[in-house]
Parts: sequence; C-alpha cells; structure tokens
Amino acid sequence: MTAQRQTGRDKGSAPRPTGSAFLLAQVGAHAAARFAERISQLGVIPADVGLLRMIATQPGRSQQSLAEELGVVPSRVVALIDSLERKGLIERQRNPQDRRNYALHLTTEGTHVMTQMRGLGSAHEDEILAALNDTQRRQLARLLETIAAQQGLTPGVHPGYQQPPR
Repeated sequence: MTAQRQTGRDKGSAPRPTGSAFLLAQVGAHAAARFAERISQLGVIPADVGLLRMIATQPGRSQQSLAEELGVVPSRVVALIDSLERKGLIERQRNPQDRRNYALHLTTEGTHVMTQMRGLGSAHEDEILAALNDTQRRQLARLLETIAAQQGLTPGVHPGYQQPPR
C-alpha cells in the first residue's frame, strides 16, 4: 500500500488520504477548533492561554523573554500583551532591577481564568483522546514529543505565535 491508502472508497469517489502527516493535521485542526470553542466561554483565545501559561509559570518575566521563547519580534509580543492587559488578565509592573523593562504578572482575574483553564484543558484532553487507554495516551505523547523534537519545535510553544496577526 502507498502512504495514501484508499479506505472507504465508494464507486466514483476520490481516494481519501490517510497518511500519518494528514491524520496529524486533521486531528490537530479538529482539536484546535474544539479547544477554541471550549475556552471561548472564558473570553480568551488559544493564543491568550499560551501566554497566560507562560507568565503563570514564570511570574515577573519580561516581554523580551517571551519574545525570545516564542521566536517572534518583541513588537508582536507587545500587541499580545496589550490584549491581555485590556482583558484585565495581566499587569505590567516596572522591573525593580531594570526600570527599562516591565515584569509581567497575572491579575486576580488572570489567575482565576488559569484555574478554570486547567479543568477545561483536562476535559479537552479526555475528549480528544477518549479512544485511547492510559498506556496508549502515554505512548502517543512520547511519539509526538519525538517528532516535535526532530522538527526543531520549541517544547510547550505553539508555532502559531510566529504567524503574522490577522
């Protein structure tokens, strides 16, 4: 069989691709859309959640450190942080060691959103991986980590941040 096996082909219909790369893209797009739908009730988008997580795990970090970790120009981070600040989820505080830089912190509301996110994230994971048992879930995670590392992806950072804003 080729990488694009023909499955479920009806007379006269085109073959459906089922290669691994296609399946990763298909499941990824579905999972991303479901996640965005799920978190919309919190008034945030997936990009917000990633930044909030990064700030929550390293309170006081600078916009510059976020830009470096995300692999984007600092002006891109400024726009993302401005949005989170307008939503009342983060605050910029002057860095006491370097008054030229801002230290980023979650607000009380930002902490509340992150707490709710943990539950939503867990439910999302369970929904997407419902067809797998615990051993299969761990195996899938290891395989995907191996692929991500081989592709040079930064652990824990979605490559979508590097796309220009719409």
